[in-house]
Amino acid sequence: MADAKSVNLPLASKKRSSGPEEFDGGDDFYKNPKKPSFLPPSSSSWGDHDPAAALASARHEFGEHGGVNMSIEASATFTVMEPETMRRMFAGELGPDRDFFVYSRHFNPTVLNLGRQMAALEGTEAAYCTASGMSAISSVLLQLCSSGGHIVASRTLYGGTHALLTHFLSRACGITTTFVDIRDHDSVRDAIVQGRTKVLYFESMSNPTLTVANTPVLAGIAHEKGVTVVVDNTFAPMVLSPAKLGADVVVHSISKFISGGADIIAGAVCGPASLVNSMMDLHQGALMLLGPTMNAKVAFELSERIPHLGLRMKEHCRRALTFAQRLKGTGLKVVYPGLEDHPDHDLLASLSNKEYGFGGIMCVDMGTEEKANKFMHILQNQTQFGFMAVSLGYYETLMSCSGSSTSSEMNEEEQQLAGISPGLVRMSIGYVGTVEQRWGQLEKALSKLQEHGKN
Repeated sequence: MADAKSVNLPLASKKRSSGPEEFDGGDDFYKNPKKPSFLPPSSSSWGDHDPAAALASARHEFGEHGGVNMSIEASATFTVMEPETMRRMFAGELGPDRDFFVYSRHFNPTVLNLGRQMAALEGTEAAYCTASGMSAISSVLLQLCSSGGHIVASRTLYGGTHALLTHFLSRACGITTTFVDIRDHDSVRDAIVQGRTKVLYFESMSNPTLTVANTPVLAGIAHEKGVTVVVDNTFAPMVLSPAKLGADVVVHSISKFISGGADIIAGAVCGPASLVNSMMDLHQGALMLLGPTMNAKVAFELSERIPHLGLRMKEHCRRALTFAQRLKGTGLKVVYPGLEDHPDHDLLASLSNKEYGFGGIMCVDMGTEEKANKFMHILQNQTQFGFMAVSLGYYETLMSCSGSSTSSEMNEEEQQLAGISPGLVRMSIGYVGTVEQRWGQLEKALSKLQEHGKN
C-alpha cells in the first residue's frame, strides 16, 4: 500500500509468499515447544491505561487487497509448501508470528486480531477470544485450579458462574469454592487458605446488585498469599480497567456491551502472556484442549464494533444516570452507583476511567416479583420503553427480574446472601430514541402501575 506509512499505526506483518517457506528473521513464536510465546507485549502500559487511546494505538489490520477493513480468514485448516514446515509447526518452531498457521482451533489470524484489540482495551499483555463468556470463565478457572483446588469468590455473581462454582467444578473436578461478601475484606482474607486457594474471583461491578469491588485492595490481599485475581468486567468495559487496578486476569462476555447488537455470543480472556501461553499449550492448555473456538466471521464482526464501544458506553452511562436520578425522585428504590447515596459511589468515582460515567445498568427494586413483573409488562407492552429479555448492552433497553431469571441458579438463601430481592428489576439502558421520549414512556408506565394498584 503506497499510503500505509501515512496512517502512522503499527501495521500487520507482510504475508508470506506461496513459494518455499523462509525461516530466517524474527523471533520464534514458540520460544519453547512446551511454552509457546502467544503474543508480544501490548503497546499499552499496565500502570497508566486509557482504553480509548490504547485501542487507537493497536495494530490496524488492512484487507488483503488494501481494504481499510481486514479480510476474514475463514479457513479451518492451512496449507504448507513443504512437508518439513508442518513438522516444525507441530514441534513448536514456527507459528503465527511469522504467519504460519495450522488449524483454526489453535490460532486463526482474524481471531488473533480481535485478541489484540481486547488486550488493548483491558491493558493486558495478551488476550484470547472464545465462543462464549462462560467458556472463557470456565477455561481460566480450570487452567489455574487443579483437582482439590480452592477458589474464594464473591457471593454476588452471574447465576451461571455461581452454578459453575457451586455445582459443576466441585462435582467434576473436586474444586471447591468459598463465597464471601466481597465488600468485607477481612472475610476475604480469612477465607483464603494458604497454599490451597488458587483464585480470588469477583465481578468488577456485580450482577445484578451493582456492587463495586475494591479491586486494588482485594488484589493486595490475594497477592500477599500468592493467589491469582480473576475479574469479570462484563458490566463495565471502558468504565473500569481491572488490570490497571491490580487484577491478574480479566474475563468478558463479549456478547454484552462490547458486541452491542444482541446477535453474537462470545467471550475473552485477557491477562499475562504467560497465562495465555499456558492455556494454548498443546498438552495441557484448557483453551487448546477444550476447544471453545471463536468463529473467524464472528471475530471480524466484533473487531468492527470495538472502535465505537467508547461512544456507546458513554451514552449508555449518561442515560442510566439520568433515568436513575429521575426515578429516585419519584420515590422508587433505585440502585445505581452513579447516585450519591449508593454505598460504592465514591469508590467507583475513584477507580473508574474518567468520562465514561458509572455504568449502563441500573436496578429498580419493586419489592415483590408480582409487582416487578407487572411493571415490566407495562413498560414493554403498553408504553414501549424496552423489552423483557435477559442479557445487556443492547441499543434498546432490556429488563428482567433477576431472581427468577439470570440469578435463578441460586436458591432463596443464596439470593438473600447476595442481596437479590424478589422484586429486583435489572435494566440495561439503551440509547435509541431521545431521552425525553424514553422518560415519558417511563412516567406513563409508573402512572399505569399506580392505577393498577388502586383497582
